[in-house]
Amino acid sequence: MSTLTLAARDSSTMVRRQLKRMLRYPSMTIQLIVTPVILLLLFVYVFGGTLGAGLGGGRGDYINYVIPGILLMAVATAATGTAVMVATDMTEGIIARFRTMRIWRPAVLTGHVVGAVIQQVLGMVVLIGVALVMGFSPNATAVEWLATAGLLTLFVMAITWLSVALGLKAQTPEAASNAPMPLILLPFLGSGFVPTDSMPTALRWFAEYQPFTPIMETIRGLLMGNPIGSSAAIATAWCTAIALISYLWAKNTFNKA
Repeated sequence: MSTLTLAARDSSTMVRRQLKRMLRYPSMTIQLIVTPVILLLLFVYVFGGTLGAGLGGGRGDYINYVIPGILLMAVATAATGTAVMVATDMTEGIIARFRTMRIWRPAVLTGHVVGAVIQQVLGMVVLIGVALVMGFSPNATAVEWLATAGLLTLFVMAITWLSVALGLKAQTPEAASNAPMPLILLPFLGSGFVPTDSMPTALRWFAEYQPFTPIMETIRGLLMGNPIGSSAAIATAWCTAIALISYLWAKNTFNKA
C-alpha cells in the first residue's frame, strides 16, 4: 500500500472517529451552535438600537455590520473545545495506543482538524440562517458568497490548527481550555462590533493591524457588496501564515511527545 493511500485511509478513519464522538457527545456541538446565536440575539436586540444609531442607521443596519464579528467569535470559541479534545487524547493514553499500530502518524491530528471544520461549518450555517430570520440582508452575489465561504473555511482551518498546537502543548485538558481564550477577545479588539475609528488612538492602531480585522472587513465587504480593497489579500495572507505556522508547530510537538 502506497504512503498516499495509507495516509488517506488512516485520515478518513480518524475523521470518522471525531464525527462519532460528536454524535456520542452532542452537548459540545449544541453549545457551539447555541452560544453564537445567543450572542447575536444579545447584540442585535439589546445593544443593536444604540450601536446601530452610532453607525447612522438602526438595528437592521447593526445586524448587517456585526455578523462577521459573531462568525469569527464562534470559530474562536470552538477552538477551546478542539484544544481540550486534543489534550484529552494526549493525557488519556489513546495516542500511545495509536503509536503501537501501523498508522500514518499525522492522521490523528488531521482527524481532529477535519472533524472540527465540519462542526464549525455546521454552526456557521445555522448562525447565518438565524441572522437571515432576524433581518440580516446581504447583497452578495453567488461568487461573493463562495468567496466568503472560502475565506471562512480557510480561517477555520487556521484557528483549528492553532488550537491543536495549543492542545498538544498543554499539560492537562484544564490548561488547554484556557489557552485559546485570548482569541475570543480579538473580534472585540477589532472592527467586529464597532468601527475602529471610534476607538482611542493606541487601541485603534492595534485593532487595525491585528489579524482578525482584515478578515472581518473582507467578509463584511463581500456580504454587503462593498469595496474590500487590499483587505482580502491581507486576510488570506494572515490565514495562510497562521495555518502553516500552527501546522508545523503541532506536527513538531506531536512528534516529540
